[in-house]
Amino acid sequence: MKANSSLERKLSFKEQFIKEIPMHIMLIPAVILTLIYSYGPMVGIVMAFQDFQPYLGFSKSSWVGLDNFKYIFNLPDFGQILYNTFLISVWKVILGLIVPLVLALLLNEVRKVLFSRVIQTSVFLPYFLSWAVLGGVIFELFSLNGPINSILGFFHIDPIMFMGSNGWFRSIIIGSDVWKGMGYNMIIFLAAIVGINPSLYEAAEVDGANRWKQTIHITLPGMLPMIILLTTLSIGGILNAGFDQILILYNPTVYQGADVIDTFVYRLGLFDQQYSAAAAIGLFKSVISLGLVGLSYYLAYKFTDYRIF
Repeated sequence: MKANSSLERKLSFKEQFIKEIPMHIMLIPAVILTLIYSYGPMVGIVMAFQDFQPYLGFSKSSWVGLDNFKYIFNLPDFGQILYNTFLISVWKVILGLIVPLVLALLLNEVRKVLFSRVIQTSVFLPYFLSWAVLGGVIFELFSLNGPINSILGFFHIDPIMFMGSNGWFRSIIIGSDVWKGMGYNMIIFLAAIVGINPSLYEAAEVDGANRWKQTIHITLPGMLPMIILLTTLSIGGILNAGFDQILILYNPTVYQGADVIDTFVYRLGLFDQQYSAAAAIGLFKSVISLGLVGLSYYLAYKFTDYRIF
């Protein structure tokens, strides 16, 4: 009986495999590209353990063990860069969830369909623009002769050098990132609101609950799984403070407050030509990020039953 059962499973697996051959063939180009562009560059990780010299290559450069890691951990700027990365990332995650959530709740109360769609489109539009475009807009807005300083001048306030101040620059980085991405998360939250059972609102109206109480006791609890899911998944990218955004906007006067791991690796590797030290920092960040992604995946599975595998 067991032999027959095993044979049936083997045959069914074979039939299933033959049936899916066209899909496996379609997958081959994507697998090849992934191997070339995602896994191939990972060979460069060995630089983190070598005194890498470009003219010697990987095979002939000398091995130094963990010396590169000791070197980067003793850099005077490393602690500040780590602090900047966490600070900017955490505020981006917090505000990147709260602002779209509030917008979605407010838009849910709008009864004019045309007005609601205009607001949705306006808020969503920056998401489709690159930081190269938005960087120019932000520079114009916050320049010494820009509209923000013109408004301050109207109230007899001296012009502020926003893009050259460490204190202001972080706020601009966080605020502009929230502005760019809030439309995307707002649409997700609106979709979560639409999925709430309308009979709950009808029952609440019969019981005399106003819109505020309906929001507190029906809308927010109905959105809670989506809020928890987005929050936990954001934990995995906590060390990604936004390389392209900061690289476009920052300058040497704000390195102290705005330099993050990615931009530091970029400057250390390409400008200072310390390839091994840059690879060591990149590997350090990757290992920490891998742990955070695993943690966020576990939390998402535990609290919302979300899983890929």
